[in-house]
Amino acid sequence: MSPHPDVFDECRVVRAGGELDVTTAPAFARDLEDARHGSGRRFLIVDLRGVTFMDGSVLEPLCSAWRDCRGRGGWVRVIHTRPGAMLVFRAGGLLERFPRYASAQDAWQGITADRVVTHRGT
Repeated sequence: MSPHPDVFDECRVVRAGGELDVTTAPAFARDLEDARHGSGRRFLIVDLRGVTFMDGSVLEPLCSAWRDCRGRGGWVRVIHTRPGAMLVFRAGGLLERFPRYASAQDAWQGITADRVVTHRGT
């Protein structure tokens, strides 16, 4: 898990870096679980900007976190900027569940990256 401070008491940020694949997915899943332990932790921001490669093995841990947080009235939002992450979410049929956010602040406020580009262009 990252050493960065929490956004708010009910929200945790998990930052991943390097490669996320079948060999690193178990550690990633543990980080997501650890971030959700404790009362009130219903909101989770997953920052994938430091990820250089990812495959479909990260989808199950993300979906488990999503189900857990949603079941408690919260959400999971994912920051990703590289095309590879978008392809993995698209291939898994999860672009609607995990839209792209550009920063933790945007994720907290619910401003998707596509919405930011649209608003700045008008």
